[in-house]
Amino acid sequence: MAADVLIIDDDTRLTAMLSGYLQNQGFAPRSSATGKDGLAEIARLPPAVIILDLMLPDTDGFEICRKVRSTSDIPIIMLTAKGEETDRIVGLELGADDYLPKPFSPRELLARLKAILRRSQGRLQNNEADILAFGELEIDRGARLIRVAGEERTLTAYQYDLLLSLAENAGRVLSREQLMDMVKGEELEAFDRSIDVHISRIRAAIETDVKHPRRIITVRGAGYLFARHQVS
Repeated sequence: MAADVLIIDDDTRLTAMLSGYLQNQGFAPRSSATGKDGLAEIARLPPAVIILDLMLPDTDGFEICRKVRSTSDIPIIMLTAKGEETDRIVGLELGADDYLPKPFSPRELLARLKAILRRSQGRLQNNEADILAFGELEIDRGARLIRVAGEERTLTAYQYDLLLSLAENAGRVLSREQLMDMVKGEELEAFDRSIDVHISRIRAAIETDVKHPRRIITVRGAGYLFARHQVS
């Protein structure tokens, strides 16, 4: 069954081009030109992936991202203006899984869509109920849930995969490039702050004191280390 992709963008030429390209690649694209219509489409039939433009005629992509994340973990790829790092960081902090600056290559978008779907399909196919436990932190790989002291915490699909990659390599320092490769299946072309933003969101979910993290430790100049036992 073709993966359903919802494009929320008022650029009709871009939407038509992307829809045609994705359909030729085996996807089932549909589109909405406003945030209101996009939210209605999501409620009517939740897609596998959302491609969300930052600038919409009736609202902005940040607000749409916030509303989607309040009820769903559907992967979101946000389209941003080229070079606007602040927009990308805000989008990630609100729960977007990835971003792509305009103008972009359809082939690059396709690669990112496939990477997101691989993670989603892996989640659906993984019926193992094994749990990784680190003190009060539990990572349920079968249900793709995390709990702290028995309380469920919310992460995006990308952030869950990032946390799982760190936890499965507990005690090992992983560079940003290694983490990006593990989670996305691609290498970083240059320094990318998206990993740092996602790490900060994960810390907010699992750490007692985000200013003094005891589970995910920053190793200056090297990357991040997931501590098997919380550092004191």
